[in-house]
Amino acid sequence: MAVVGTGRWWGFQHARVFSGRPDVELVAIVGRRASPTQARATAFGARPYIDLEEMLARERPDLVALCLPNEQHHDATRTVIRSGTPLLAEKPLVFSLEEADALLDEAARRGLFFAIDFNHRWAQPVQLATAAIRAGRLGRLSFATWRFGGEGTSLHPYANLIETQCHGFDLLEHLVGPIGSVMAEMTSDGEPGTLVHPTVSVALRFENGAVGSLVGSYETSYSYPDAQRLEVNGAAGRLVIHDTVRRFEFHPTGSELGEVWEAGYFNDLDREFHRTLDRHVDAVLGALRAGAEPPIHARSGRRALQLALSTIQSFETGERVRLVGDPVGAVP
Repeated sequence: MAVVGTGRWWGFQHARVFSGRPDVELVAIVGRRASPTQARATAFGARPYIDLEEMLARERPDLVALCLPNEQHHDATRTVIRSGTPLLAEKPLVFSLEEADALLDEAARRGLFFAIDFNHRWAQPVQLATAAIRAGRLGRLSFATWRFGGEGTSLHPYANLIETQCHGFDLLEHLVGPIGSVMAEMTSDGEPGTLVHPTVSVALRFENGAVGSLVGSYETSYSYPDAQRLEVNGAAGRLVIHDTVRRFEFHPTGSELGEVWEAGYFNDLDREFHRTLDRHVDAVLGALRAGAEPPIHARSGRRALQLALSTIQSFETGERVRLVGDPVGAVP
């Protein structure tokens, strides 16, 4: 397989994961500049490329992982799809529904394996939360709250919402069900070329009748405890996830005694956020080898983008926006 991107965060993590697996040969690293691409490829025993099409033609990889800057996903993703190569894309998918639909249509016409890395789903607390909800331990769900924020920089006015809170939209729907409508408020610093709307608060209504909230920000810090917090409440109990991988709590209704999961002394795998990628890759490769659909199809990236764009529409119009299928329509 090959990795496209030499970033110090997720480009590095994808190279680490795939180069460290005994069942995978990492053949290539693709970057934009020769020096950092050569350095990354050397570090992980792969061949360096500056030209993506050249790499695809020469190496003919079985899978390509795309780990590029958030607003530069479309062209490289389209190139990989048109080569007929299965791919795992980092989030966000893209920043427009038109581009998302074009990519998904091209991949579908080729019957292509097209995964997206919503890695939060593979954190152990999220796995425990999923199991608890599926087993009915929370009963009828009544509300869910998501909060996630840290430092961020981008020239896109809604970057925090599209590139970071996509995790929130994805997990809320994964755990609670489809979101039926959104209403939004945002902070505005009014300075072009900066974080124009760095903090967002969204009121949610789920199609099953539950309500919820999403608060996201680039005006806070990932250093704070509970930089990320997710709570789901039901008629029979409540669960809370702290910092995605740090802690899971469950309390039955009316009980002062609950259950807590935290990684044990030797359990470095489950306490490290980056290792959620390792677990996701396990599932991706299993599905690819079996000829099955990806564990998280790129359609989920399109859905998170649709929710983000509906939130933007709500903020800009001051109206609640109902999501009915794909059309996005305002509701007074």
